[in-house]
Amino acid sequence: MPAYKSGKKTQQYPTEFKVTAVRLSLRDGATVKGVAQSLDIHPFMLSRWRKEYREGIIMEDKRKKKPHIPKQKVESNRLAELERQNEQLRLENDLLKKWQRFVAQENRQNSGS
Repeated sequence: MPAYKSGKKTQQYPTEFKVTAVRLSLRDGATVKGVAQSLDIHPFMLSRWRKEYREGIIMEDKRKKKPHIPKQKVESNRLAELERQNEQLRLENDLLKKWQRFVAQENRQNSGS
């Protein structure tokens, strides 16, 4: 009988991915099948991860903290985004006003002939 050098390779998912998948499946209204389908994994795999999460086999790494962003930087980014949106809305408003004047002028020309 021939000896197989390598078996079927399986996908190895990082723990962060597993924890995120489990959390998504635990949300209200979420189903294991729906979450598994959206993540392109088998529903049985997600069910197994949920069981391992409950048993404490899969745990979130609490040591990894989100990088601290100074409040000033967050607010300045938000302000910059709001200024960009404001400029875009001003341009759209100006365009609509020009269009309104154009339509009014066309109506005057058509009714006067």
